[in-house]
Amino acid sequence: MGNALTPHEHGDRLPLRERKKRRTREALIDTALELFTERGFNGVTLDELCDEVETSKRTFFRHFSSKEDVAMAPTQDLWRAFLDDLETREPGHGPVLEMLRTALCAALERMTDDDWAHRVLLSRQLADRTPSMDAHGLRFCNDTSRAALGILHRRFDFGSKDDPRPRLALDMLVAAFHCALDTWVSSPGSPTRSDLAAHFREACAALPGSLTLTVSPRA
Repeated sequence: MGNALTPHEHGDRLPLRERKKRRTREALIDTALELFTERGFNGVTLDELCDEVETSKRTFFRHFSSKEDVAMAPTQDLWRAFLDDLETREPGHGPVLEMLRTALCAALERMTDDDWAHRVLLSRQLADRTPSMDAHGLRFCNDTSRAALGILHRRFDFGSKDDPRPRLALDMLVAAFHCALDTWVSSPGSPTRSDLAAHFREACAALPGSLTLTVSPRA
């Protein structure tokens, strides 16, 4: 798969060739989500998608690896921005989980395209009824977690690579984001990127309490 141009990159700062690549990529994402929503994920072939955008399959595969990949692109762009942030973020003196939370919030801030939130909403709605998209999302999530863990171990000293705490911190971050995303998708109206960020902060704030949560039998 070719290098992705994420929504935070301002087109007027890119060379003409890169701006054209970005426009093609965005057209493929928007058209795919529109057609998949109207006709179902399996009701649209790759040839039909490329014809609609007036581009070739060769060009499509420069940007995406599959129909699932283009349909999941909005959230994948967010997590790629998160990995970019982790490469340079200073750890500070707080917990690793707080650093990870700040990095993901910063990645959300970089999703400045006005249509990004709408694309995420359509993508998540499609994934809920498309098993192959769900499977693709799980693979991407696992790959991203491994990449993030690799960055942490490369940049910071945890004493031992067998220490489970960095992986558990990443898992808690991902769980908090998925919890926030589910709440956001089910919100009425047209939820915004800021709404998603607020839900994510609330989910992260609930993490410590989840570790000490106790239950009692129902009466």
